[in-house]
Amino acid sequence: MQKQKRKQYTAEFKAQIVKEILREEKTVSQLSAEYGIHSSRLYKWRDQALAGLPGLFNEQAEKALAEKEAEWQQEREALYAEIGRLTTEKTWLGKKSRAFFKER
Repeated sequence: MQKQKRKQYTAEFKAQIVKEILREEKTVSQLSAEYGIHSSRLYKWRDQALAGLPGLFNEQAEKALAEKEAEWQQEREALYAEIGRLTTEKTWLGKKSRAFFKER
């Protein structure tokens, strides 16, 4: 006996069906019969889409993310500057220590 694989639907397909549900031109039962997907799954997709809607229009989250990225960029630049300074210092000290020990 062979196990059946679960059907996996793309995000585009789910979005298309949720749009049809929200248009309310057909009932969820009709869409369920048309696409061969159980109505409870369609309701879950609809609920997920509706739960995610407020995040689409949240400018504060985008602004906070942009600020964090700017801070990370500044920190990265400061760290690279520190690396450059330390590398130069190490090179200079290496040259001076060789010169010092040659004199002895």
